[in-house]
Amino acid sequence: MRAFRYHRPVDVTEAVALLDADPEAAYLGGGTNLVDLMKLGVQRPGLLVDVSGLPLDTVEPGPDGGLRIGATTRNSDLAAHPLVRRDYPLLARALLAGASGQLRNMATTAGNLLQHTRCGYFQDTTKACNKREPGAGCAALHGQNRELAILGWSERCVATHPSDLAVALVALDAVVEVREPAGPREVPLTELHRTPGDHPERETTLPRGALITAVRVRPLPFARRSEYLKVRDRAAFAFAAGSVAAALDLDGDVVRDVRLAYGAVAHRPWRAYRAEELLRGRPFTAELAAQAANAELAAARPLRHNGFKVPLIRNITVRALTGLAGSVRP
Repeated sequence: MRAFRYHRPVDVTEAVALLDADPEAAYLGGGTNLVDLMKLGVQRPGLLVDVSGLPLDTVEPGPDGGLRIGATTRNSDLAAHPLVRRDYPLLARALLAGASGQLRNMATTAGNLLQHTRCGYFQDTTKACNKREPGAGCAALHGQNRELAILGWSERCVATHPSDLAVALVALDAVVEVREPAGPREVPLTELHRTPGDHPERETTLPRGALITAVRVRPLPFARRSEYLKVRDRAAFAFAAGSVAAALDLDGDVVRDVRLAYGAVAHRPWRAYRAEELLRGRPFTAELAAQAANAELAAARPLRHNGFKVPLIRNITVRALTGLAGSVRP
């Protein structure tokens, strides 16, 4: 591992100024992703700015009745918070589906959203990867791509975003509070992550030095009936082969409103707008849920090894929505 300097800022203003002034600086939260990448030589920061001690770890009701989650809140604390468990069970389930208990005790909300892809070609410095080294090529495109994207990928990158929490928050239309060198700003979570295009090395829309300070979740009463389903190769400590975050509001049998997002299918958490549109205003059936998923997945472009993701995502969409529909019917 390359030698680095270490600093703990006294406040957010100092942290942002340090990142803005030093192109080799990186924020350190829980370190569960960054330290691994430093050991592999994928990331080589010259300065770590440790923001884990900043007072950004509270979870509290928002003024609009929603929820405000501090950026350094530990994943295990957020999953156990009574407001999360009562009002947004898909958040708690997404968090508990991710990593091990030890990692959840260290990982933070903002770090979870900003973690890098687990694509093996990105983590292997002997392989070509446009995300790690722009212009190098993409060995994954014609290599072992079982875990990689089926939606929104480009010829330059087929990596997926690994976060479970981000999928649930995208389904809930969460907003990220950011402190940038130019001042505070808010970014809808659906606009935080990018599809790769010609610049897969740019994973988010945040400028250099930006620090996420909180995530705000809007009130959504029917989210009390919500679900997060994750399919993985083993029951514990594995990234998703596919996942779905879902919340469903029925008026009798008719879909009054719905939220759907998919994980492990694209460079960013994938909000299933087409599926939602097809479901709203129609009597709910399992067949309708399958049609909605098919409509969303019509744009899928499976690679050599990951065509199974198309029926997988369709099936877990049907399972999640059918389960929710059963829970709200008398």
